[in-house]
Amino acid sequence: MKFTFTEKRMDSSEDLRSYAVKKIGKLDKLFKNEAEAFVTFSIERGRFLAEITIHSNGLFYRASELTNDMYASIDSGVAAIERQIRRNKTRLEKRLREGAVVPAPAFAPAEDEGDEEFKIVRSKRFSIKPMSPEEAILQMNLLGHEFFVFRNMDEDEAFSVVYKRRQGGYGLICDDGAVDVD
Repeated sequence: MKFTFTEKRMDSSEDLRSYAVKKIGKLDKLFKNEAEAFVTFSIERGRFLAEITIHSNGLFYRASELTNDMYASIDSGVAAIERQIRRNKTRLEKRLREGAVVPAPAFAPAEDEGDEEFKIVRSKRFSIKPMSPEEAILQMNLLGHEFFVFRNMDEDEAFSVVYKRRQGGYGLICDDGAVDVD
C-alpha cells in the first residue's frame, strides 16, 4: 500500500506515522490491487482528527475520526473503513451470486454485518429552476436541507448541487467538476 501523509496545524512524529502505516497496512490484504492511502492528521479545538482515505480499483473508502488521542482516532478510522470495505464486498458478492457463479470470497464476512441494502424509502419529483449558486444556498437554508439541486445560471444552466460542508461553508458540485464556495 502506498501512503501519503498530510498534517494540518500540527507536526506528526515518526512513531505516529509508523503506527498509522502498521494499522492501515493491515487493510491491504482486503484489496487485490495495490491501494493508495491518504492520511491527514490535524488538531481541531484541542482534539485530534485523523482522516483516512483509501483508493483502490476506482473505489474510495473514507473515514474521519475526532478523539482526544491521535492513536485512538487512527484505530477508529481503520475500523470504520474495514466495515465499509466488508459491507461493500458483501453487497457486490450478493448481487453477483444472483446472476452468476462466483468463486469463494477472499475474506470471511463479519457475522455482525447485516444484509443491509440500499432502500429508497421516499421519492420526490420537482422542477429544477435556473438560479445563481447564492440563491440556491438561500433556498437550501430556507428549506432546512443539507443540499439543493438547481440549474446554474452562471454555468450555462448546468445541473448543479450546493451542500453544507462539515467544516463550515458550502460546496458546489457542477456536472463538469467540483468547486468550493466559501
